[in-house]
Amino acid sequence: MRVMTSEDDVIEEKTTYDSQTSESEGTKHCSCVSGHNAEKAPVHSKVEEDGRQVVTEDPESQASNSESTDAPLQRWNQSPMHVLRTLVACLGLFIMGLNDAAYGPLIPYLERHYHIAYTTVSLVFLSPIVGYSASALSNPRIHLRFGQLGIAIIAPSSRLIAYLIISQHPPYPVLVIAYIFAGYAPVVGNGLEDSAWNAWIGAMSSANEVLGFLHGFYGLGGVLAPIAATSMIAKAGLQWYTFYYMMIGLGALELLLAVLAFWTETGTKYRQQNARANTEDQGGRTREALCNRIVWICAVFLLIYVGIEVALGGWTVTYMIRIRHAPPFPAGMSVTGFWLGITAGRVVLGFVTGWIGERLAVLIYLSFSVCFHLIFWLVPNFIASTVGVSLEGFFLGPMFPVAVVAATKLLPKHLHVGGIGFAAALGASGACVLPFAVGAIAQAKGVQVLMPIVLVMLVVDVAVWALLPGAGLQGQRLPKIR
Repeated sequence: MRVMTSEDDVIEEKTTYDSQTSESEGTKHCSCVSGHNAEKAPVHSKVEEDGRQVVTEDPESQASNSESTDAPLQRWNQSPMHVLRTLVACLGLFIMGLNDAAYGPLIPYLERHYHIAYTTVSLVFLSPIVGYSASALSNPRIHLRFGQLGIAIIAPSSRLIAYLIISQHPPYPVLVIAYIFAGYAPVVGNGLEDSAWNAWIGAMSSANEVLGFLHGFYGLGGVLAPIAATSMIAKAGLQWYTFYYMMIGLGALELLLAVLAFWTETGTKYRQQNARANTEDQGGRTREALCNRIVWICAVFLLIYVGIEVALGGWTVTYMIRIRHAPPFPAGMSVTGFWLGITAGRVVLGFVTGWIGERLAVLIYLSFSVCFHLIFWLVPNFIASTVGVSLEGFFLGPMFPVAVVAATKLLPKHLHVGGIGFAAALGASGACVLPFAVGAIAQAKGVQVLMPIVLVMLVVDVAVWALLPGAGLQGQRLPKIR
């Protein structure tokens, strides 16, 4: 490898032979850059902006590999601003958890308020799929034009609009449309904000551990939402829509903090840091992501997993009331155990995953989930069912962050936003379709159909994850946050 300094630092060689050699190599380097296609030129351009040109005997190989090697991994605590941005991302996931976990406790009250059946009330699960699809298509373009600042403005604003509409308890068709706005922001571990922050933090140092904490805040929101919603409605005698007054306040706070934290993360800065994304046709890059086998495996895995998570979180309260004959308040609290398990699993098992490797870890976690789901289903006792669903949540907790880390390890960097965004969008479709399907089937067969449906989905998810290549997903060290 020969290192050449920038033009201002060139040292003239003393001999004619050396001068001719240096000029020849410089000419060779320029011809290599101009001869490459558009996707490789920015890599050399970025190196030049750093003040150094690195020319190897095989410039084409250097260009193809530089995308993953010319910059060190970011750390969540490398500067006060990085800490603030990480905390803002955690706040966003916390609000998502509050939003998702509120469905379950609110469903019985929505049924009574609007005088609707299972199938109709299930539309609140299905409606956000429109927003998820839109976010998957627009996420790379928003990054390219507005950077992370665009995500920090558009996503919380969309969610805030949804909460303002829902808080006015409009007619049910309008309520369904409001959830589309919520879907365009993040609702079920998806959307603009979720895919953006997952792609960003998933590419950091100690990604398993930091993502575990990030999604732990999602689980924390899931723990508090049933407590808040059930207490406000069953204990304080308030209407179901008063829960969204609190969500409006949190949404406004997030919007303010997100703008402050990401104010300098503009589209210009994003294009400079992702030179290949700046020169490539966005449609071509989307097609490249959709043709990638890893993207589809992770997408199908998340589609099934998120569907399981939201189906359990959304229908457990109804199941406990109708099948286990629990009073409304204890039934509402039972789903708190599930979300508490989700939270603890994401924080605790994130460290274990970094030790044993992503591929093996998920297979083990899903196996335990199947065992505890059988306890939840087959033991006809309210306390046993509550313990079973809580432990099931514990082992289901790490699934989403682990899938994101696996995708960032197996995909090239320029496909992180598009690939992870698509996988998250398809996963969110599972959060819409599976809970809706449970509601539709429950209308005819009863809510007990939740149990066999979730069991089958768990087994299928094991089979899908087994399709991922093992290379690159092994445990390499004891986990440590730096």
